[in-house]
Amino acid sequence: MKTLIILNDPPYGTERSYNGLRLAHALQKNDAQAEVTVFLMADAVLCAKSGQKTPDGFYNIERMIKRVTLGKGRVLLCGTCMDARGLADTEIVVGANRSTMDELAAATIATDKALVF
Repeated sequence: MKTLIILNDPPYGTERSYNGLRLAHALQKNDAQAEVTVFLMADAVLCAKSGQKTPDGFYNIERMIKRVTLGKGRVLLCGTCMDARGLADTEIVVGANRSTMDELAAATIATDKALVF
């Protein structure tokens, strides 16, 4: 099954992005055939910022993004949202990629389920 998960919230301060990434990982873990795409929009593009340092015992969104990409999932970032926040391509986690609304539209058309956090 193809699943598209759209995240809008920042990496920290709310738990929506955290929970969306938890779901992405659970889908990959429970279905070897799962095709998971995570699209980061608005403040959620900061979820893919590399070099995050969080206190011991606190979740780390960067590691969660890496776990999705290592599980063969796609992580796409809205390029316009990146630009608005001054986030350069060189600052994002390896495996995540700058994207466009056209690519989001194509992913939405191709998916079996779209979930928005």
